Amino acid sequence: MTTATDSSPMLEADRLALRIGARWLCCEFSLRLAAGQCLVLLGPNGAGKTTLLHTLAGLREPTVGAVRLGGRPYMGWDSAAAARFRGLLPQQQPDFFSASVLETALVGRHPHLGRWGWEGPQDEAIARAALAELGLADMATRDILTLSGGERQRVAIAALLTQAPELFLLDEPTNHLDLRYQVAVLELFARLARAGRGVVMVLHDINLAARFADQVILLDGRGGVVAGARDEVLRAGLLSQAFDHPIRRIDGDRRAIFIPE
Repeated sequence: MTTATDSSPMLEADRLALRIGARWLCCEFSLRLAAGQCLVLLGPNGAGKTTLLHTLAGLREPTVGAVRLGGRPYMGWDSAAAARFRGLLPQQQPDFFSASVLETALVGRHPHLGRWGWEGPQDEAIARAALAELGLADMATRDILTLSGGERQRVAIAALLTQAPELFLLDEPTNHLDLRYQVAVLELFARLARAGRGVVMVLHDINLAARFADQVILLDGRGGVVAGARDEVLRAGLLSQAFDHPIRRIDGDRRAIFIPE
């Protein structure tokens, strides 16, 4: 079984570039994400944030360059080991069959079970703890087909917590969530990062990126990309160019705030 080495970055992109058809989503850039860090992908609609996230998750090959997970290319990982090391929260949660909230959360334990294994009491305890973390402890027996969009999103996040990866890859984790749960979910992943996990997430809110990111990758939708430390990337000029709208930065006592002109 392949595992990461303690000295390796959790995630690396080496001179990565992506193209779909004749369109380049991003030119070459490199990154290194260490344990304890949060990386945010920003950019306008259609810029390629989800495609980039899926490439970092090993779901598609880069057009140019390489992606390494825990110091190794994805082809060097056993699929189950990779699923235990990194977990992906997709943007949409399609539900084709009826299932309880607890059963849905327990799907996250599959990488930890043998081919013919069944979830045991410890797996259920992990799932219930994850549901409690998301305010869903009293909804374990609810059918997921009866949930609101925000409730279903929290169940998906609970399933990812149940998977217990070292690296979280999150596509719009605040999707469908009200203000309270947007902040609560991002604070949750910030705590996990401080505890030594890695976090990569797609966000649309520049101010949330300013609050939670250590690193930022900014896509402009025209192939341009800026990657680096948060304060190097979150500059009014770069953001205005990427979003094709004037954006003003106001430096407060604790953090910068960005507003459209």
